[in-house]
Amino acid sequence: MTVAVAAACGLLGLAIGSFLNVVIWRLPRGESLVRPPSHCPACDAPVRPRDNVPVLSWLLLGGRCRDCHARISARYPLIELLTAVVCAAFALRLGASWALPAFFYLAAVGVALACIDWDTRRLPNALTLPSYAVGGALLTGAAAATNHWSMLLRAAIGMVALFGLYFLLAFIYPAGMGFGDVKLAGLLGLYLGWLGWGAWCVGVFAGFLLGGIGGGIVIATHRGGRKTAIPFGPFMLAGALLAILAAGPIVSAYLSLLGV
Repeated sequence: MTVAVAAACGLLGLAIGSFLNVVIWRLPRGESLVRPPSHCPACDAPVRPRDNVPVLSWLLLGGRCRDCHARISARYPLIELLTAVVCAAFALRLGASWALPAFFYLAAVGVALACIDWDTRRLPNALTLPSYAVGGALLTGAAAATNHWSMLLRAAIGMVALFGLYFLLAFIYPAGMGFGDVKLAGLLGLYLGWLGWGAWCVGVFAGFLLGGIGGGIVIATHRGGRKTAIPFGPFMLAGALLAILAAGPIVSAYLSLLGV
């Protein structure tokens, strides 16, 4: 896939990220994602269309509301940029693949889940559970278009296996793992299994490694102790992202160290 097409996918990601800001703010509060239209949370003034352009509007407004001049968090453009970068990276990694829409969906729901979990320590069922159906349907369509049914079977096995692994961990040590993480694990297993067992293993290992590093940073910076609860969903998603983008080189490097 050319850089120009990947850049176009990045622009699509910017638009998706703009909507994700609404999801991340409203869904945990039980608010409608449609009504009312986007508005300033400080003064309730509606956001004008010219002020709703991803990233650019925030820069032109100096990070402040046009009406009341309340500060607008830099998190909004950062989420838009993150979604754009992930979509562009997926496009470069997968090329013109029938599975690309499924991974665009994963990029969107993954960014939303990571941010919500970081804010609230929850992974909402309203996002996680429908994603099984959406992701499964999109990957089934990709398998039908390419006749790669073995990839779909591997995805299903990967989903069940990772769900089972996390379920076992949650059963053994419920204080350290929430059931929201278990449900997210099954979704990630679906996508990682589609890409192959190398990607599946890298994604699982990277999630735990990054989570351990995150916990270590919390302790080292005196922001908590060994029993401090930290959201694990963002680390699971970051590990899956790493596996999707770089599982091949990582597996090759590991095997070369073993002399295989």
